[in-house]
Amino acid sequence: MQAGTKLRPRAAGDHAVVLGASMAGLAAARVLADAYERVTVVDRDALPAPGVQRRGVPQGRHAHGLLARGREVLEELFPGLTDELVARGALYGDIQLHGRWYNEGVRLRQGPSGLNSLAVSRPLLEGHIRRRLAAVPNVSIVDGCDVAGLVATPDRRRVTGVRMLRRGADGPGQILEADLVVDATGRGSRSPAWLAALGYEPPEQEAVRPRAAYASAVYRRRPAEHLGGDRVVIVAATHATRRGAAMLAMEDDRWIVTLFGYLGESPPTEPGEFADWAATLAAPDVHEVISNAEMLQAPVPAHFPASVRLRYERLDRFPEGYVVTGDAVCSFNPIYGQGMTVSALEALALRDCLRDGAGQLGRRFFRSAAKLVDTPWGIAVGADLRFPEVEGPRTPKVRMVNAYLARLHVAAGQDPVLGRAFLRVVNLIDPPERLMSPELAFRVMRGTRVAS
Repeated sequence: MQAGTKLRPRAAGDHAVVLGASMAGLAAARVLADAYERVTVVDRDALPAPGVQRRGVPQGRHAHGLLARGREVLEELFPGLTDELVARGALYGDIQLHGRWYNEGVRLRQGPSGLNSLAVSRPLLEGHIRRRLAAVPNVSIVDGCDVAGLVATPDRRRVTGVRMLRRGADGPGQILEADLVVDATGRGSRSPAWLAALGYEPPEQEAVRPRAAYASAVYRRRPAEHLGGDRVVIVAATHATRRGAAMLAMEDDRWIVTLFGYLGESPPTEPGEFADWAATLAAPDVHEVISNAEMLQAPVPAHFPASVRLRYERLDRFPEGYVVTGDAVCSFNPIYGQGMTVSALEALALRDCLRDGAGQLGRRFFRSAAKLVDTPWGIAVGADLRFPEVEGPRTPKVRMVNAYLARLHVAAGQDPVLGRAFLRVVNLIDPPERLMSPELAFRVMRGTRVAS
């Protein structure tokens, strides 16, 4: 269904409220605008103009990857988005042809892949989508408000709204009534506590703990001189160093450079030491650029102790009129750049669920979302579990897949077909099982024999 097409009347309601103007919240609100007479998005921040960093998205200061599948979904929800962002300075192109991907120190062979994405900063991407959403006639965005809790029917079987408090104001606040409330408040979601207050069990939680630390700086990009015009450098952490990097071009001729480490490896924030640390990576590209580039913004540190998945789909009881989405369901290690794409895919899942009406919407949505999350969760935690010290469940399948991928990366250094297949999985286009098809497995075996 194209954006702007009305759903069947039985799926429609009067008012939907989305908590959080995150990427997950914005995508969900766009879908809900086709199903409800009114949609209100509530956020605690004073929302800035597009391109301006905001407090509620600290990750906006770090490298953000919009995977190829994520760009496709956002383009479907907001037609013309790609061209509009390119007009604002974003770069659009083939991620394999214009990218340098290193796994275990082996550079993936470049070549055309047909996988196109946007190189753009998070503040510009999010701010522009927010502007597009605000232009939808039946959508309102209310900023500067906290949500104190859920409002429900006397029997607590249905959520009927939220209690909203203007930041800095006194008093009990106001009740914002709704037929549907969607929690898109991210990793710090209070849904488990709010549901407990209504008498519901909290969801099971799974966690994998890479104990990642990272720091990001912004540099002036000189397209004619840097990397032959390539726009992406990804250096996966190796067993030897536990250090990696992401260097992405973005609007206004800038690089955003994120250096990261696992298990106690922490990049420095002093500018000179930052560049020196980049020299210890398994590939030289990042250091070659930043050692001679103008630093525009000094390094900003961050930590990510654990990837966390909340298993809402396993709950026996869940109230009507309530849905949880985005990082509030599953927060991935940001090093893999999956969060925005998964949030966009969950918006499509919500749209599909609404086609069958709003009854038991949460339960149906969680089942669909769980299937979507399985693949990126497996990719992210499987990669983190390459390191023996990372805490998390290691199944025989995880060990087997990691051993196979190690061989695939070696072969992909010479075989662009394998590189394209790998990137199609990473970009959530193809399922991981595709990498083990007989055709690709033969290329892996042949490639590793040649490399040895």
